[in-house]
Amino acid sequence: MIGLFLGDTDFSEIVLKKIKTKKIKYFIIDFSKKNKFKKDKNSFKISIGKFGTIINLIKQKKCKKVLFAGKIAKPNFSSLRLDFKGIYYMPSVIRAAKIGDAAIIKSIIEILSNEGIKVISSIFFNPELSLKKGCYTKPKPNQQDLISIKKGKFFFNKTKSLDHIQALVVKGDKILAKEGKEGTKKMLSTLKKKSEGILIKLPKKKQDLRMDLPTIGLQTFKDAKKYGLRGVVLQSKKNIFLDKIKCIRFANKNKIFINII
Repeated sequence: MIGLFLGDTDFSEIVLKKIKTKKIKYFIIDFSKKNKFKKDKNSFKISIGKFGTIINLIKQKKCKKVLFAGKIAKPNFSSLRLDFKGIYYMPSVIRAAKIGDAAIIKSIIEILSNEGIKVISSIFFNPELSLKKGCYTKPKPNQQDLISIKKGKFFFNKTKSLDHIQALVVKGDKILAKEGKEGTKKMLSTLKKKSEGILIKLPKKKQDLRMDLPTIGLQTFKDAKKYGLRGVVLQSKKNIFLDKIKCIRFANKNKIFINII
């Protein structure tokens, strides 16, 4: 039995589909905004403030492991209804919320750990969603691109594990744009049409790889084409890569390299 904390984004649906394919017993704690999984008989819509209810459900199911998949948005704390354990644990979640969404999930992981519940990697059942090192396209990074990649790696190595930044656009030794809380698409919209930069999406140096892995998909590559990016750089085994075949085909057609470091 596996417990699935599912939020918004396609990734949560992909994880659920794989679980069903493997015929693994599961239940869902639906953290999506619009009760995305309400048609699933194994789904439970529980407020993030009801920690007692959540923990009791996990223990009733005799579940020892849970998994987070999909974006879990920051709740409106003023409107949350709390149970007893919610009152006890919520101050730590509120403190984490001041840092960012990743910090909220990190605080929930710590709460679950206190209750003897283990959180496993979000790609535990979907290892095919990450790639090994190498260049996956006909276009290859040139010497200036390698300088850009080095600059991006240096930046992420100095970034705190709970910062919201998961993406940069770099050209040579200059950072053209940094991802904000609004995400990668919003960051790319700030670029000029022919930026000739490189999109670099890497986890932070000490990021908890059980949650909130940098994600990329076909829409990202369409945006990369729109703003004239030369390439996309990801981390081996530490990114979620959706629609890989379509993305690689699109990148080759539009002369965008995909480099996994």
